[in-house]
Amino acid sequence: MSITPLMPVYPRCGFRPVRGEHCHLIGEDGRRCLDFASGIAVNLLGHSHEGLIGAIQRQAATLMHVSNLYGSPQGEHLAQRLVDLTFADTVFFTNSGAEAVECAIKTIRAYHAHVGNDHKFEIITFKNAFHGRTMATISASNQDKMHKGFLPLLAGFKYVEFDDLEGAKAAIGPNTAGFLVEPIQGEGGIRPASDEFMLGLRALADEHDLLLALDEVQCGVGRAGTLYAYEQYGITPDVVATAKGIGGGFPLGACLATEKAARGMVIGTHGSTYGGNPLAMAAGEAVLDAVANEAFMADVRAKGERLRSRLEQFIGNYPDMFELVRGRGLMIGLKMKFETRSFVAHLRDNHDLLTVAAGDNTVRIIPPLVIDDSHIDEFMDKLSAGAASFQPPESA
Repeated sequence: MSITPLMPVYPRCGFRPVRGEHCHLIGEDGRRCLDFASGIAVNLLGHSHEGLIGAIQRQAATLMHVSNLYGSPQGEHLAQRLVDLTFADTVFFTNSGAEAVECAIKTIRAYHAHVGNDHKFEIITFKNAFHGRTMATISASNQDKMHKGFLPLLAGFKYVEFDDLEGAKAAIGPNTAGFLVEPIQGEGGIRPASDEFMLGLRALADEHDLLLALDEVQCGVGRAGTLYAYEQYGITPDVVATAKGIGGGFPLGACLATEKAARGMVIGTHGSTYGGNPLAMAAGEAVLDAVANEAFMADVRAKGERLRSRLEQFIGNYPDMFELVRGRGLMIGLKMKFETRSFVAHLRDNHDLLTVAAGDNTVRIIPPLVIDDSHIDEFMDKLSAGAASFQPPESA
């Protein structure tokens, strides 16, 4: 057989990690890499957090999975914590970010269908967004590279330029049901929305009885310096999809909603075999134990500012390579003057530094939230050495 045992949908690199130690990954060949990718914003507590490991071990020894047909004391407890910490009144647990966004999409449509407005099904989304890899979530994105080979798409999405409030307003029509937006685009290049845009979407949603759903799969759970990024915009969303960091590395996502927004999500409308299983709930509890306090969030913001300040000083030494630094908290984008994948590979293969390429010629810098100044120093040393030794592509 010519196909690989693992379906070949990823361009896998030569680094093959088998162990993690705090903010480093160790490969099967013994290479030790500084992990400023965090499994793409997932391992927010690093790779050997005793609280997270202990919680999973204890729960695994007790009960890992039961059907959602039974009562769930573990799920109820974690859901109540999220309700107490956020805008939400109710929570549906999933296994991934794409599933959380799927639930958000269904919640928007069910909100209107519940009162007989079946014609209100269209969701306004924003260009260069990334909402997942399912049929609904690729349909919610305008990226042709994600559509190719999977047509026809799911109907009912209208694309508008990101951060264009007038465009969003003009797109509202008789079939509009709501907005779906990343407050900070991740895959799109670590692009934070403006305050005016987010406040404006909230006002438009209120004016037209639409739901405002936020995709905080990447920017949520402390990544941007608050538990959820919407807090920094001074708005109250109707629905939020969250995942990645919420499990600290264990597969976990959630769709958070107000009571009003969830009026259509009644018995039989949605479900998940594994969603909210006791093992995932234990992981989520351990993550909240660590991050859901102001001291931790203030520390994330402070470390983010220190890292961003050093990056802004650094890029001045390479005006032909780097353009700007942007982001919030420990979700930082380093915008380059050419496509970034070759530079990200150079840092990984030659300087033992792990980052992630993103759209808009951006390198994603998304380390564990538990880094300290020694990790920032190591990162800057490796980045500096990488920039000094890198040969930009001839087209740059």
